[in-house]
Order: sequence, then structure tokens, then C-alpha cells
Amino acid sequence: MSGPEAQKSLRTELRPMRWWDIPAVTVLEHRTFPEDAWSVGMFWSELAETATRYYLVVEEHGPDAEHPDREGPRIIGYAGLLAGLGEAEVQTIAVDPARQGAGLGATLLTELLTEAARRGCDDVVLEVREDNSRAQDLYRRFGFAQVGLRRGYYQPANVDALVMRASGIVERFGPEREGEENHA
Repeated sequence: MSGPEAQKSLRTELRPMRWWDIPAVTVLEHRTFPEDAWSVGMFWSELAETATRYYLVVEEHGPDAEHPDREGPRIIGYAGLLAGLGEAEVQTIAVDPARQGAGLGATLLTELLTEAARRGCDDVVLEVREDNSRAQDLYRRFGFAQVGLRRGYYQPANVDALVMRASGIVERFGPEREGEENHA
């Protein structure tokens, strides 16, 4: 099956990341961020911090266009948030390069901001590579603005990181807004 028929039979599911997802997430991490990928140990450490972390994956179900012999669920995106004491930080967002441009990044970011609001975090910060204009555009659509610069933050390529912040998260993404369009 290929083309429109294959697309119809695909469905995605957003769910919490679990320890058994780490191998697939790590493969996607290296595919998406080859120069500065997180290690398996970093993902284990993040998932171990259950009180302050929130990680989720996007799982695709149905035939795999790249590998027609595989039908099982595949992780095609993931995201993580550190939240505490009124402020949260987007730790990571990644979407399989073959699936970018379909709105999965916006879906993941919406879920992270909704969780930040649920935890009472009205301000959210993040770092993004200075050379990643696609991600910067996504963050700006959600109300993030540059508030700083970290020189040479991404190694070994020595790429600067823009520090971005969004405020008013509780009002825009909190439970009273459920069912409404939450972003700009």
C-alpha cells in the first residue's frame, strides 16, 4: 500500500515517554541532532526526575513508508519539560525529519505549555540553535521572544543558542481554556 491509501491508515498517538522508549528516542535524537545528541544516560536521568519533568512521545501506527515490511508503532517525535516554582523550561522537542512540517512540533509544544500551565508555571524559557530558523519560527508563533544569547552553547559545532521566553502561559494554556485554540 502506498500513496493516499497508506496515509489514511496511519494514526498518531501522543503519550507519556517511558523507559522502554529510550532506545527509539535515542535513535531519533541522533537522526535529528547529529552534532549534539543527548546520550541514553541523559534520557534516563530526565525520566528519573518524575516530580519536575514531563516527557512525551508521538507514536505513529500503521504501515511504515520507509520500511514497508514494518507495521508496528514507531516513535516519530518527543518532547520534554522541566517545571517548578512558577517557571518551566522546554528541555527538548524533536520530530523525525521525514515528518517535519506536518504540525507535530506545534502539537508537542502545545502539550508542554499546557502541562506548564497545569503546574502553575506562568513563564516558560528555552534555548534554540541560532541556525534553526524553523524552530525559532514555531516558538515565535507561540509567543516566545528572544531574551538572551548563549555563545558556543551547542558543542562541538560551537553554535550559539538563543534564549527565548514566553509569559502568560497559565492564562493562555490553563484548564479554563480547554477546548479553545490555545496559541496565537
